[in-house]
Amino acid sequence: MIDGIITKGIGGFYYVQTKDKTMYECRARGIFRKDKIIPMVGDKVKIGVIQPLETGVIEEILKRDTELMRPPVANINQAVIVFAVKKPDPNILLLDRFLVMAEQEELDITICFNKVDIEAEELEDLKKIYVDAGYTVIETSTKENIGIDKFKDILKNKITVFAGPSGVGKSSLVNAIQPNLKLQTGEISKKNKRGKHTTRHVELLELDFDGWVLDTPGFSSLNIESIEKEDLQYLFREFIPFIGTCKFKSCNHVNEPECAIKNAVLENQINEDRYKSYLLFLKEINESRRY
Repeated sequence: MIDGIITKGIGGFYYVQTKDKTMYECRARGIFRKDKIIPMVGDKVKIGVIQPLETGVIEEILKRDTELMRPPVANINQAVIVFAVKKPDPNILLLDRFLVMAEQEELDITICFNKVDIEAEELEDLKKIYVDAGYTVIETSTKENIGIDKFKDILKNKITVFAGPSGVGKSSLVNAIQPNLKLQTGEISKKNKRGKHTTRHVELLELDFDGWVLDTPGFSSLNIESIEKEDLQYLFREFIPFIGTCKFKSCNHVNEPECAIKNAVLENQINEDRYKSYLLFLKEINESRRY
């Protein structure tokens, strides 16, 4: 059998690239369906090859290091969360959702504020929120070639998933670092100032400088209801130094007295908007448990 990685899956066919760069069109063995295992883009697999047609059968799926469901990808070790500073305006609550998802999967995280060639008074304030929270933040513009080398360095030797709403320039950024990929880029709707989806399926793309990226469909919401309410606090990095120092061990940081998290918000050690995101997410999780 030959080792490979699934780079794309369409209509029951999986495209597996091997170490010698050969691409095989494969079907999965029926045993996976019986065991309710669905091969995912990013899966490291062993295939049996049918020569000389460059087709094959997925015989084994190796253990996954990570697994995301939206988008459905395996073995990702880095998330780059891309938001435009304008056109479309950044949705901070959505950004925090992406961060919670990436934190839950224990991924390395970089926040990329794109389109910085457009004047945005809010940019420095936005950067400060997330730098203070402990995140790596970069600024980019494909139009003015700002931050592209730094962006490229972040992707080296990583398998990276991009997250962010449509129209923020994810595909344009990938094209800027490797033009031969020629990813389709979208326009911004003049009616609602939101991006149009340009990516129709999940695909793993190999970079010339050692690394892989996933081109994924844009999406505007993330389901966080699977997170246990006790675990949510740990997915906000800036909360962690204060966890365990509240008066009550079971503190949810909402209405309890002598709460270290709430005190940190009052003392500007935790950003108030980040705390509000936490409260909204906690409410969603609690409401989902009622049904």
